[in-house]
Amino acid sequence: MTIPGIVPIPATLNIHGGSLPIPRGFEIRADGAFSNETAVFKTQVPFAIAKELNGAVPIVCEKTTAKSDATGREGECYEISISPEGIQCRASGNRGMYHALQTLRQLILAGRADGGEIELPLANIVDTPRFPWRGFMLDTSRHFYSVAFIKKMIDAASMHHLNVFHWHLTDDQGWRLPVKAYPKLTEVGAWRHDSKTTWQDLVVGGFYSEQDIREVVDWAAARHVDVVPEVDLPGHASAILAAYPELGCTGGPYKVEDRYGIFQEVLCAGNDGIFPLFEAIFDDLVRLFPSKYVHIGGDEVKFNRWEECPKCKARLESLGLEKIPQLQSWITVRLANMLEARGKTPIGWDEVLEGTEVLGLPKDMIVMSWRGREGGIEASSKGHPVIMTALTDGCYVNFKHLDSPEEPGHLEVATIEKSYSMDPVVPGMNEAQEALVLGGQCNLWSEVIYASRIAEYMYFPRMGAIAEALWSPKERRSLESFEARLPSYGKTLDALDMTRYKGPVR
Repeated sequence: MTIPGIVPIPATLNIHGGSLPIPRGFEIRADGAFSNETAVFKTQVPFAIAKELNGAVPIVCEKTTAKSDATGREGECYEISISPEGIQCRASGNRGMYHALQTLRQLILAGRADGGEIELPLANIVDTPRFPWRGFMLDTSRHFYSVAFIKKMIDAASMHHLNVFHWHLTDDQGWRLPVKAYPKLTEVGAWRHDSKTTWQDLVVGGFYSEQDIREVVDWAAARHVDVVPEVDLPGHASAILAAYPELGCTGGPYKVEDRYGIFQEVLCAGNDGIFPLFEAIFDDLVRLFPSKYVHIGGDEVKFNRWEECPKCKARLESLGLEKIPQLQSWITVRLANMLEARGKTPIGWDEVLEGTEVLGLPKDMIVMSWRGREGGIEASSKGHPVIMTALTDGCYVNFKHLDSPEEPGHLEVATIEKSYSMDPVVPGMNEAQEALVLGGQCNLWSEVIYASRIAEYMYFPRMGAIAEALWSPKERRSLESFEARLPSYGKTLDALDMTRYKGPVR
């Protein structure tokens, strides 16, 4: 048989020759420790589960005594053995067993030729992740996506052993998070007039109810995916200011933006009213999201309004600061303290490193390096954990696959080859800095991605390429191997009803 289209490629994959036909389906045997993992697996491959046990091939799920894996996170490693007698999946923890069953899921989906009998290669797999943070981000502000689509993407990401869903919930074009104490955030801030992409002026938008959020969080938890919410502060604030204009420097008028770009309007650093807003937002985030992480944005803050605002100038003087950009550092520290008091660890885009000459950056702040590699290098040199997701390294999957007017996407080009070459550990880092690299992720910004089918096309197969960079040992990776697996991997994506790019890799 040809090399199985497993993505990401396992640390060890030994193909023995021969195959295991599955004429009557599988029988899963597992103790109660893995009841969640096997239950989810049955919903993911229902056609493969035997209705009658007579003649069914056994999948035996066993707990091992191994305590940790190469990343130091307990229980993510796993083993699979496929023999003529059946299949054994072994793991020390629930996450590891889920990963084992997801690798098996890929083999089943790819091995079910045209909906016929399943045939699996005889093989042994031993696997463990390279990095603990393996994520994907979806921007639901610029375009609002349904809960059903978000769940579909989480399920597909978990099949690739990705374990973080970074949910971008707020921006200039729409506020999607319910906040009980500030109802206008969704009553006003979730909706915008859109006359640019339609033949008539429409009010478009939406927001996620608390029930929606719980549904997504529960769905993700069953698949061992951590949902990390992002609320972008203090910039990208048009939707906030449309709802509460008194929190801006000028008082308005403001609107929820129907344009895309970076805008002058930001929350007023001299207005004490912004802090009760932050407190209320974080109170609801803590209640709705069990993740230990909260992303506070902090990117692309324009300082023009602060430079002109008497309140901001007075704040600067009272704090003994010298430069207006240092007000952002002051806000970042306040936000981080609020989150840490609630048991959360703050994350910010790499702009949070700027203006920190006086106040510094909170010790536990995680920096997400997006503009390039430099933010990750600087943050790790100062002792901060980093997540690498540089737009220059193929991590922005809203970019076109190819430089062609026929391709969707915008701004730049990120070929599959470019995405596959992504590596969170970059030149210029010493050993201590490398130890601070948590991992990385791919990001989909949705300014021009107005439909979920287009979003799927932008993600795949580049999500698989980046997942391999985050999971597989560096020495196991090669673009030629990934290319060789694309036909089989493509069958797996087709079985998931995933719209995908099928063009050149380079």
